[in-house]
Amino acid sequence: MTSSSTTTPDITVLYSASVIDARVQSLADDIAAAGYRDLLVVAILKGSFMFAADLLRAMHGVGLAPQVEFMTLSSYGAGRVSTGSITVLRDIDTDVAGRDVLVVDDILESGRTLAYARQLLESRGARRVDVAVLLEKPGKRKAEIAADYIGFVCPDAFVVGYGMDAGHAWRQLPYVGVIGEIPEAAEPEAAAAG
Repeated sequence: MTSSSTTTPDITVLYSASVIDARVQSLADDIAAAGYRDLLVVAILKGSFMFAADLLRAMHGVGLAPQVEFMTLSSYGAGRVSTGSITVLRDIDTDVAGRDVLVVDDILESGRTLAYARQLLESRGARRVDVAVLLEKPGKRKAEIAADYIGFVCPDAFVVGYGMDAGHAWRQLPYVGVIGEIPEAAEPEAAAAG
């Protein structure tokens, strides 16, 4: 039998489950105050699945009842670096014309994927397309996009857990962690919702 320690990297907790939970509740409060009409939440899979589920439950708790759809876009494949080319692996079925849409994703880094999703939904006639992300890495932006709701401004490190993976592993972790040490250049911080 192989020891799990030979295949398990050292993962340092960046945002604990309790810290994430408190921030998600705060984001739901901000979203509830934004005055959306006929709201459709579009969760970008696979990385956002835990964040989207928790955010939707928190939104329900503050009186919102959005419809929910899922879209799968890929720019990473199995690697750690974005290829820069966006592929639609699964599209939504709902007509967005005239509706308010909230796109939910795990991380805003280069911005290419979210910019593509926003442009696609706007081109289909959505009245308003806003973006909520758990994490933002502002120094990595390659596309013109800003998130409307940001959970945390993240240090420049490769993160896993809470739905995010490294080669399809570590999505199940209840926290966001970094493989190895957290870079000393930046401390994690909560972002103000935008």
